[in-house]
Parts: sequence; C-alpha cells; structure tokens
Amino acid sequence: MTSNSKPFSVPYTSLPSHPDPVPQNVIVLSWYHPPPNPSLVFLRRCIFFTFAIFLLSAAAFFLYPSDPTLQVARIRLNHVRVNSPPKLTLDLSFSLVIRIRNRDFFSLDYSSLDVSVGYRGRELGLVRSQGGKIRARGYSYVNAFLDLNGLEIIHDVFYLIEDLARGVIPFDTSTKVHGELGLLFFKIPIKARVSCEVYVNTDNQTIVRQDCYPE
Repeated sequence: MTSNSKPFSVPYTSLPSHPDPVPQNVIVLSWYHPPPNPSLVFLRRCIFFTFAIFLLSAAAFFLYPSDPTLQVARIRLNHVRVNSPPKLTLDLSFSLVIRIRNRDFFSLDYSSLDVSVGYRGRELGLVRSQGGKIRARGYSYVNAFLDLNGLEIIHDVFYLIEDLARGVIPFDTSTKVHGELGLLFFKIPIKARVSCEVYVNTDNQTIVRQDCYPE
C-alpha cells in the first residue's frame, strides 16, 4: 500500500534587525522630610535666645564705662605747727601719693587731680595736679604736695585747743579726679573721689592713724 504525503512547511518571518524598544517607566521619589518635633524646635529656640542674651550681657559688662578707683598709696606728714601769738594760726604740710586705676577697656584722660585738706569739716587748702592719660586696664601714680602756712582757725579754735591738749589733731583729706573716657568716637565724662581721716601726732610729727574710703 502506497501513501502519498505532501511536505509540511511553516512560514518563517525574519526578526527585525532593530526591534522596537520596550517602553520603560521611571519613578523619581523625593526626599522624605519628617515633620519637625515641636519640643525640639522649642528647645533650640530657647538655647539660641539664652546664648544671645548671654553675649549681650557680657558685652554690656565689659564695655559699659565705669568710674576709676582712687587709692591713697602713701601719705606723709612733713610738718605741723600751731602758732599762738598774736593769732592762733596753723602751719601744715602733707605729701601724698595717689594711685589711679582705670578699670575700663578704653584709655582714660583725666584733666586734673584735686587734693584738699580740712579740719572739722572745713576746708583749709586745696592743691591741683596736672592731668594725664592712663591706658586701658592700667593704673598711674600721682604725687601731690600740700603746703599751708598761716591758716587762721577761727570757728573751731576751741576744738583745736582741745586737740592740742590731747596731742592728736584729726584732719580730713579729699582727693577728686575728673576726666574723660574714650569710647570709640565718644567722650564720656567720669569722676572719682576718695576721702581720708588722718590723725596727726603733734609731739613726734607722725601720722597715728588714717582711714580712707571711696565715695
């Protein structure tokens, strides 16, 4: 038995040399910012304001002008003498060394230094020294010489006689300084004062005690 069969063929299509590209989708994700913590934000603000207040306080403390300080570094009695005939008069001589300290961070120009001596609250005489300049945070020593002769003690003559009987005469010294503080382009007037109570022994011409205090 003979069978006749036909050959079976499948159509073939060649592949394209440049296939069509497959579409691709790209998704871009933004950076995720979590919402700020209210407590953390409040804490940061508190720290910032505290630091700012601290800086302002420190600047005000260091830059705010202050008056200089005066100190009687040394006081020496040269002589004291009471003359009775024909009038009750007083001869007195003091030598003082005044220490002026500039506490500011700017230079100090002082125009004058005044030293006065009094008895029982009444001024007997005044001496004025020349001015000078003190660097920032520095100090300077100024010599002052006070020589008074022939002073008539009228109002307190009875107190003077009593003090002479005891051998000790109390005197009051007052030292004042006037100047200007150079703060950038400004000139700020300043002043300082120191007072002393000086007890002088008329027998051996020495200072028994001295008490000084700033004003």
